[in-house]
Amino acid sequence: LLLFTISFSGETRYNKDKILQGQGVDEPLSATGFRQADAAGLFLSNVKFTHVFSSDLLRAKQTAAAILGKNRFCKDLEIKYDARLRERKYGVAEGRPLADLKAMAKDAGEQCPSFTPSGGETLDEVRERARDFFEFLCQLAVELEQKEHGKPSAPGRSSGTSGEQFVFPWTNHCSEAELSSAGSGSSTVLDANILVVSHGAYMRNWIGYMVSDLNCTLPANLTKSQLSSVSPNTGVSHFIIKLENGNLLKPSITCVCLNQDSHL
Repeated sequence: LLLFTISFSGETRYNKDKILQGQGVDEPLSATGFRQADAAGLFLSNVKFTHVFSSDLLRAKQTAAAILGKNRFCKDLEIKYDARLRERKYGVAEGRPLADLKAMAKDAGEQCPSFTPSGGETLDEVRERARDFFEFLCQLAVELEQKEHGKPSAPGRSSGTSGEQFVFPWTNHCSEAELSSAGSGSSTVLDANILVVSHGAYMRNWIGYMVSDLNCTLPANLTKSQLSSVSPNTGVSHFIIKLENGNLLKPSITCVCLNQDSHL
């Protein structure tokens, strides 16, 4: 069993001014962005993560550090930076207003979300990065399970009825049915509880991949517009992944909450 929590990076001045950052503009968080990251950290302060991964872009790195800085259990946990978690690359549109990207798309006779500026990444290329990283996480969970097999009360593992790994702040924002369907029964063993800090357009593609290709189960009250919208800065999403008998090809994925922003 793999628990997987996503937080998006906090606000930068480019976000506020609606300027595309992509990968080529590596802006730090704004004062508002740091406040958002601290708020996300307080929101997640009672969650005992086993691993933390972040995009290697500055705004994500600062968000991840702020979240861990507020955590009760894993302030000293190493943050692993991974280029596969970077925002979508927008090529010649980076550093320019979002309106310019929309104008480029219109001139090309295409819709903005699917339009690829010169030097940018296609949506398929972004999804391939997301797929590669997701499969890496699943492989990590399987290896941890195999490593700890046969070791009772192994460190970092817990039954589903107790243990800090299952103390999540969003249980008030979803139904008991959703939580029970996610598999938190008394016999559940947690192999990894992973925090990932990334970016809005990238994660919209990743979530799209999990829904369309892996049949991720979504919260009952989620609308199509909510599914396709970009998360607010430091919005939090939570997924529970089961790999039956270590089968990496058919993960069972349940989305407990998507783009949760009650901490903002």
